[in-house]
Amino acid sequence: MSERRPLAVALACGCLAALLPAVPAAAEPRVTLLDLPFRVTQLRDQASEAALAVTTAGLPQLPRKAGPVAVVWGEGGAAVLTLSGDRVAAVPLPLDAIEGLTAGETPKGALPGTRRVLAGPVSAYLSGPSRAPDGRPGAAGVTVRERQKVTMSADPKPVPVATATVPPGAGAVFSADTLRPVEIDGSLNLLALGEHPEGTGLAVIGRQDGAWRVRAETPPEPGPLALAADLPGQAPGAVLVRGEEGRLEHWSLAGGKPARQAQGARSADGKGFSAPGAVLGGEVVVASRDRAALAYVSLKDLTERTRATLPAPIGPGLAVLGNQVVAALADGRLAVLQDGDARP
Repeated sequence: MSERRPLAVALACGCLAALLPAVPAAAEPRVTLLDLPFRVTQLRDQASEAALAVTTAGLPQLPRKAGPVAVVWGEGGAAVLTLSGDRVAAVPLPLDAIEGLTAGETPKGALPGTRRVLAGPVSAYLSGPSRAPDGRPGAAGVTVRERQKVTMSADPKPVPVATATVPPGAGAVFSADTLRPVEIDGSLNLLALGEHPEGTGLAVIGRQDGAWRVRAETPPEPGPLALAADLPGQAPGAVLVRGEEGRLEHWSLAGGKPARQAQGARSADGKGFSAPGAVLGGEVVVASRDRAALAYVSLKDLTERTRATLPAPIGPGLAVLGNQVVAALADGRLAVLQDGDARP
């Protein structure tokens, strides 16, 4: 009797397992290539000056309400990327049209290779070519230009512009990475990387006591640092990639005071991560250390949920359209990643 009972239990469990539906293994996000007649060398996401210029220029090629767009171009052509239903569509544009609309990205006096950011009446850019403590190119300041209010009158008047230059601090420079605008407590702030003799940190630039200045900064640490993504919304923050090992860090910027929320989670391959990155719902999509894949990482604890292998290493950057990620690859092709579990 006692020998039959274990056998009966085993048989019952086996039958029950056979009746239960199989749970499929998590699949990689689907990667498709967007067919374009040119090699992509530049990509701008929906928050960029280029995307704003394209959607407000009244281009006949675009629908009246285009929704979020990204812009890509190269020597052989240009295109605006839009969502058409649940797919990413490319609307061809003349290259000279895009070049004309983006001519002001790097204003006179800006650090070469960087772009200004626009946010309402404010434009800001890295200025004053300099050198970091380790000899790499950097900027001696951030120039902020702010249009002032004008009293309405019958006679046209030029709009006055107030200009301020924010220094990075004694013995420091700003890294040659384009600034990121972020709203904190209803006010515009700018994110930059400050390079000091003792290391690099994330600087928060904003108005304080009526003047633009570095309001706060994360503690400088030795080794490389990259700003992978800025986090907009009611809980502003930033995702950094630190050190040769590519360690992720999630910082809250609430109140303009950086506070570390999570750090150090390992990638699925144990090799760390690298910029660029982009926010998609409650996750950050970030490049693997060798830039051959994109990983979907939880912002809560920086654990990797899944990843997608790319047909070529990541190149000029990323853009998010809906729940899809557009990746410009180093070989000039454009990949679109769609993950059924991702939520915008």
